[in-house]
Amino acid sequence: MRLNTKLVMIMLTLLVIAVVTLFVLNQYSQNEMVQEIQESSSFVSQAIQMSVEDLTSEFEPDPERLARYMKAARVKGVKEISIISNEGEIIDSSDPSKVGKKRDIKKMEKGLRAAPDSRRERATANRSYELLVPVIVGDQQLGYVQINLLLDNIRTIQHENFVKRVVATSLVFLLGIIFTIFLATRYTAPINRLAAQVRRVADGDLTVSFPVAGSDEIGELGRSFNEMVAKLQEREALEKRLYEAEHLSKVGQLASGIAHEIRNPLNYISLAVDHLKGEFVAACPDRGERFVPLAGKIKEEVRRANYLVVNFMNYGRPLKLRIGEVCYRELIDRALPLLRERLDEQRIAVVTEIPPDLPPMRADGEMLRNCVFNFVTNAIQAMPGGGTITLGASFDRETETFRLTFADQGVGIPAEDLPKIFQPWFTSKEAGIGLGLAITERIIREHGGEILVESTTALGTTFTVILRSGR
Repeated sequence: MRLNTKLVMIMLTLLVIAVVTLFVLNQYSQNEMVQEIQESSSFVSQAIQMSVEDLTSEFEPDPERLARYMKAARVKGVKEISIISNEGEIIDSSDPSKVGKKRDIKKMEKGLRAAPDSRRERATANRSYELLVPVIVGDQQLGYVQINLLLDNIRTIQHENFVKRVVATSLVFLLGIIFTIFLATRYTAPINRLAAQVRRVADGDLTVSFPVAGSDEIGELGRSFNEMVAKLQEREALEKRLYEAEHLSKVGQLASGIAHEIRNPLNYISLAVDHLKGEFVAACPDRGERFVPLAGKIKEEVRRANYLVVNFMNYGRPLKLRIGEVCYRELIDRALPLLRERLDEQRIAVVTEIPPDLPPMRADGEMLRNCVFNFVTNAIQAMPGGGTITLGASFDRETETFRLTFADQGVGIPAEDLPKIFQPWFTSKEAGIGLGLAITERIIREHGGEILVESTTALGTTFTVILRSGR
């Protein structure tokens, strides 16, 4: 429901409540006043009837009857009643001291008027009135009946009705104020929360979202805010990709400029090692068994350095995979000898848990060996005090999936750094350019696989590589 519709409905509801309340109170007051007037009129009628009887009776008026009447009439405001003859003589009265006295008929005003002594009573709540009614039987006027009465009951009813109306109107307005405060609180609270979220977005936090619960203006505003944040996230991701692409382009230009400068010395070193091996074996055949493996390791390191240079140069370019059957155990046996000296120096043991029936993998053997080399190198760097590196492998025949694990007992990776470890140039080590895991992750992704990471600070890290054999 729309906000303006709710406001209109609330206002109409309050108006209906106010009108109905005032109407009910008015009807009740009118009924009470009519009843009071009817009862007062009934007593006046009784007084007139007694006057007729007294004026037409041949006997003396009965004062007891008038006293009984006054006892009940005083409740309805009748203070005094006097029966007056045509000559102005008071023949009967509720005040016995006035019986027999004369009244000036000419000065007496027929009907209802304020009593002469009512001015003295204005300071109080009581104000008396005189009602003079001629008594006529047939065509003959027999005399008058004078009733001194108070109209306080009617005034009280009017006052009470006024008070009730004021109280009812105040209650309706109080209810309206309460509804207004409730509505303002209900709609300003989410607006304040939304303003706080907008400030967070303005400060650069694009992880915020506004819970949408409704189809009114606040709900539409929340949905628009969430859409805006989503578009800002997309824009930020696009800007990051553009920045990375620009950065990689510059790196590629730099790499292409220095690639030849690095590869030429590497080629010369490789040729020099071959020449020295031939000369040394010919000159010292008895020491050839020791020199030939050493020369082979030097050439292997040179070849690996050349391969890293090529990868560095081609990082921003598509990889060219040379897919073939690869025996994982043989691949491990080729990678570990290059790191044997560092492993022994840091007292690190390597344990392999590879089942003997592990089938060959369809992969680029050279690139996968480079991945193994990077994983083991990272593990060595994470264990300066020694420990154990466990290399595991398994094959799920149902899903035809290889799982290669690399577990160490090193210092672990802080939780805040886990999302960044595969980003180019990110490194927590003083020595390193931050491309090892980035290149490894790219190689695995190009093979159609993925890398999972589990790490606990001070306990170690486990990398899990998942490869599909159908690749």
